[in-house]
Amino acid sequence: QFALVESGGGLAQPGGSLRLSCATSGFTMNTYAMGWFRQAPGKEREGASCISSRATTGYTDSVKARFIISRDNDKSTVYLQINSLKPEDTGVYTCAACAGCSGCVCSEPCWGQGTQVPVSA
Repeated sequence: QFALVESGGGLAQPGGSLRLSCATSGFTMNTYAMGWFRQAPGKEREGASCISSRATTGYTDSVKARFIISRDNDKSTVYLQINSLKPEDTGVYTCAACAGCSGCVCSEPCWGQGTQVPVSA
């Protein structure tokens, strides 16, 4: 059965770092692009980052130079390293399996349930 399980979220301070993980099962992850979305309180979900099946990466402008997406096909896991956290990074972070990437946009996403990232002092 197709499944995506996010972990690694939790309370963080501005300037701190988090590493989010997305464990996958039920499909051959290495043949898919993978992406991370986020949704801030009261705002629409947005694409944050995407990594192609060939490991080409893309990021939305607001997270460039601070977020790093990576994948480990042997572990069927995708990661999002978040550095220099800002309060505006607060939200629910959700990973997705994708048909492909258009920059930071994950095409035809199938989402997991998400992991919460509250950023405050």
